[in-house]
Amino acid sequence: MDVTKAVAKTSFRINWISMNPSDEQLMTAYAEGDMQAFDQLYARHKGRILGYLYHKLHNRDDAEEVFQATFAKLHAARDRYHADTPFLPWIFTIARNALTDHFRRNQTYRKNLLSYGEALLNAAAAESPNRSVGSTLFELSTLTPHQREALKLRYDQDFSFAEIAARLQTSKVNARQMVSRAIRQLRSVLGTSKGP
Repeated sequence: MDVTKAVAKTSFRINWISMNPSDEQLMTAYAEGDMQAFDQLYARHKGRILGYLYHKLHNRDDAEEVFQATFAKLHAARDRYHADTPFLPWIFTIARNALTDHFRRNQTYRKNLLSYGEALLNAAAAESPNRSVGSTLFELSTLTPHQREALKLRYDQDFSFAEIAARLQTSKVNARQMVSRAIRQLRSVLGTSKGP
């Protein structure tokens, strides 16, 4: 009996898509687990949403990053979608919120980057007035990409060590060690003490 229901449901989905359903019907079907409904929604609106994001960001990579965040948020919110809500304004609200999150993250990152840069240059000038900015930046570039990413996630995006570990596909202990080693390395480059 369960097999009959599964076959009926599958054929229903095939008929569903051939009917040219509305976005709202597709979203409702997707919320119920119909991945073909999602595929059709994605195909219908990918260009429009990506174009909107590119128009706002003027950068293809950033637009694609926010686009991915938009559909990740859509996926996370699919159970809360109501069929009486027009789909297009709903997805564009999600896209606009993802865009706002992106701007906030980048604004914080730029602010921190500027303050870190100023602090590094000031510390380098104070420690060794004859030392060039280029040599200081070269020493900072000795951090591994994982160390730089771990620092960015920890201090720019306020990730926990567990979140850093998940993002970098490592253990929580290793994520903590990466951050700690990067800080020690930066302190040695700057010649600063541990502080308070």
